[in-house]
Amino acid sequence: MEFYNKNILVCGIARSGISASIMLKKLGANVTIQDLKNEENIENINILKDNKINLYLGKNPDNKLIDSMDMMIVSPGLPTDLDFIKYANSKIPVISEIELAYLVCKAPIIAVTGTNGKTTTTSLLGYILTNYKKTYVAGNIGTPFSHYALDIEEDNIVALELSSFQLETIKTFKPIIASVLNITEDHLNRHKTMKNYIKAKERIFENQDENDFLILNYDDLECRKMEERAKSKVIYFSTKQCIKKGAYLKDNYIYINDYPFINIDNIKILGEHNMQNVMAAILMSICYNVPTDIIIESLKTFKAVEHRIEYVATKKGVDYYNDSKGTNIDATIKAINSMKKPTYLIIGGYEKNADFLPMIKAFKNKVKKAVIIGQVKERLAKDCEKLGFNDYVTKNSFFDAINYCYNNAKEGECVLLSPACASFDMFKDYEERGNIFKRYVKDLKE
Repeated sequence: MEFYNKNILVCGIARSGISASIMLKKLGANVTIQDLKNEENIENINILKDNKINLYLGKNPDNKLIDSMDMMIVSPGLPTDLDFIKYANSKIPVISEIELAYLVCKAPIIAVTGTNGKTTTTSLLGYILTNYKKTYVAGNIGTPFSHYALDIEEDNIVALELSSFQLETIKTFKPIIASVLNITEDHLNRHKTMKNYIKAKERIFENQDENDFLILNYDDLECRKMEERAKSKVIYFSTKQCIKKGAYLKDNYIYINDYPFINIDNIKILGEHNMQNVMAAILMSICYNVPTDIIIESLKTFKAVEHRIEYVATKKGVDYYNDSKGTNIDATIKAINSMKKPTYLIIGGYEKNADFLPMIKAFKNKVKKAVIIGQVKERLAKDCEKLGFNDYVTKNSFFDAINYCYNNAKEGECVLLSPACASFDMFKDYEERGNIFKRYVKDLKE
């Protein structure tokens, strides 16, 4: 696609919006970036000014502005049912930053989505691929795809983590290998229904053909149903079934095509859910023809991802874990089940209309005390009482919650930050929440 001298509106001044704007400017486009924030509240405003990007701030685009544009790039944080986006859709192409970078990128792409495990799987996949050839790891994992797109050569490979928000506005995006790790309830405040959420996730493989590969979780019924709609070659992984042509877990070994591939004692990341992530990464690497010895050696040396059940420190005999990326119910259940000691659970945050009851049921014999914070505090406390779980306290601040755990947890117990909620009521994002937790914990006295 030709971008030179085109008028392009980028909506949203976050990481992806800034990267998309700078890339488009390098391609010779006339770029305007829009955000509801005013100039004084935008952290990276000077980057945009230095790159001579036009600013449209403090309000949504009006029809006149949209009519003057050839294309719109929308931030993943913007719901597609906003009036100005619906109007733009009737006039000009409206695409995501992922689609934009894909149109520029020369290299093949391996893409990962799912409700949970995306970051761990993409990180592991990227680590394996990096030990094989020049690899770029981007997307929802932290660095926007468009940040790298112009630098990527044909003989490189891209590992992309993709959220449902990013997939909503793709058009032609087509990875040679894709994986859907799992589907559980999440982001219903945005997608409204599970059907819409699943439909957004499925877009990862909608443009694939019979020459491409799709890696699916056999243990997840919603994932298994996706085979009916896939045109690509489907390969399954499972922790519960023996998948003769795929990957499965049995007797402490991961098997690939019915052959023992690696003993899981040689893998540093913990939990059955992480073995699913490992199997997905192995299968994607095999589909890309990465040699077996490189895959196995990479599995043995890969370490846990930051903010995902990440050990932080031990204070007064109490272990502290940061699972700030546990932003939904299923992720927190998996984190709780990974703990081997009585657990003080710091939970709560931004309201996403999630059903907390399945998670509270998982507290039994695992959570010694739930320390509840954030916008959902009152609703979460009521749900605890509804199920007869009375071992909870509510706290008014993040630091009050950590201090409560520090003052009450005993030697041989642990403290787990796994909020089951987004961070936006208190923090910029889950990374800021996790980093503040880690710094605060490390400064606690022994």
